[in-house]
Amino acid sequence: MAHSQHRLKGVLFAIIGATLWGLGGTVSDLLFNQRGIDVDWYVTARLIVSGIFLLGVYKVLYPKRSILVVFKNLKTFISLLIYSLLGMLFVQYAYMSSIATGNVAVATLLQYIAPVYIIIWFVIRGLDVFRPFDILAIAMTLIGTFLLLTNGSISHLVVSPTSLMWGIISGIALAFYTIYATGLIEKFPSILVVGWAMIISGIAMNFKHPIWQVPLTQMAPSTIGYLIFGIIAGTALAFYLFIDSLKYLSPKETTLLGTIEPVIAVVTSALWLDVSFKSIQIIGIVLILLLILILSLKKQPEM
Repeated sequence: MAHSQHRLKGVLFAIIGATLWGLGGTVSDLLFNQRGIDVDWYVTARLIVSGIFLLGVYKVLYPKRSILVVFKNLKTFISLLIYSLLGMLFVQYAYMSSIATGNVAVATLLQYIAPVYIIIWFVIRGLDVFRPFDILAIAMTLIGTFLLLTNGSISHLVVSPTSLMWGIISGIALAFYTIYATGLIEKFPSILVVGWAMIISGIAMNFKHPIWQVPLTQMAPSTIGYLIFGIIAGTALAFYLFIDSLKYLSPKETTLLGTIEPVIAVVTSALWLDVSFKSIQIIGIVLILLLILILSLKKQPEM
């Protein structure tokens, strides 16, 4: 009974975390495109506040453990810096920029193509070979993305080239983030690694747009409410719940449940933000969602 209760807890945490991620993306879309929130400031705030939240949770859960353990070894610290700046920062900034210059549905679907980049990377490194499954996955990616972005017309993009560029970068960054994290998470709790990665990348972003430079007094109360939700619930809490679900579920199960995020992003952008999709685009969306679902079930080779 205890095992089934723990498993149910893990499933709920993963589902709620992924749902909050999806809703957070939609709220970000609203903030950028309807409320005039600056992307650079928002990314800075998301990273710093969420990082502090996660490290605070870690300290509450493990009061006798030091949060500075990741800095005791120079090699580990350099790895954390690389993970923070090339992984966490690029994932967050590219994804938010793709939303700001396009819409959350397309940005999220482009980011979730990351497993295809991972397949290609493994093949390039000689750690795997192309199998019929991989070729099918790449074909589904190309066809689904083409239909989503062009509505079947090669001469017309439904989002700006800038949004497309940032979406592709966010997918590549997510692939790097996923692969590179393995070495760090084997040594330290994932909540500690992610928390510090957020703070380090947030400090880097702070040089671009300081967190304190925000006209809160000029904002409508609803805008402040959306900001709180996007930063706390849609980022900090979402990360915590999803990471905590790993205590009760396998990484494959949490990845599978995480595929709820792009579904939530597509549905909420259509219902809430009135983003409309033509029938050919819907075929593309279904192909990509099916691809994400299949890839989440695929066992990756050892790195």
